[in-house]
Amino acid sequence: MAGSNGKQKTVRDMILSLALIGIAAAVIYVFVPHDDHKPDLPRVDYTVETTTARRAVSYPVAAPEGLPDTWKATSVRFRGEESDRWHLGFQDPEGQYVQVEQSTQKRSDFIEQATQGSSATKRTEKIDGRTWTRYSGGRYDALVLEGTPGSTTVVSGTASFDRLTTMASALKMA
Repeated sequence: MAGSNGKQKTVRDMILSLALIGIAAAVIYVFVPHDDHKPDLPRVDYTVETTTARRAVSYPVAAPEGLPDTWKATSVRFRGEESDRWHLGFQDPEGQYVQVEQSTQKRSDFIEQATQGSSATKRTEKIDGRTWTRYSGGRYDALVLEGTPGSTTVVSGTASFDRLTTMASALKMA
C-alpha cells in the first residue's frame, strides 16, 4: 500500500501542474494584445511620379482624377528601364487592392504579369468612350484597355469589377 500513495501523489501533482500551465496560458492569451485586422497602409502622393512619367514616355500615362478620399493611393512606381512601366496601387473603400499598370512591353506578356494569370473573357465594357475587356480567373480580376497601339493599360486587383470600373472611369490619359 505504501507504493500506491506515491503514484496518487504523482498523478495529482501532474494534474495540478497542467492546470497551472492552462491558467497561465489563458492569462497570457487574454492580456497580450492580438490584432487581426489588416495593417493601415500609408497614403502616398503620386503627383511627382506622374509628371515624371508623362514627360518620359511616348504613351499617354493614366492617373485617376476625382476619386473620393476613401480611395487611398498606397504605391507608385515608374520604371523607364523596364519597358516604360508605370504602376499606381490603391486601396479601395472596402480595403481591396486596385492597381493601374501601363507598359510598352509585349502586350500578351504584360497582361499575364499585370493580371497575375487572368484570361480574357468575351465581355467588354464601354467606360467613358473607351472599350475595356474583362479578364478573370487568375489572382486578380482585370480590365484591359483596347485600341492603344504601342502600350497596354490594365486596371486589376482583388476588388470587384464595379470598383475596377470606378477606377477605369476616373483615369485621365495625358
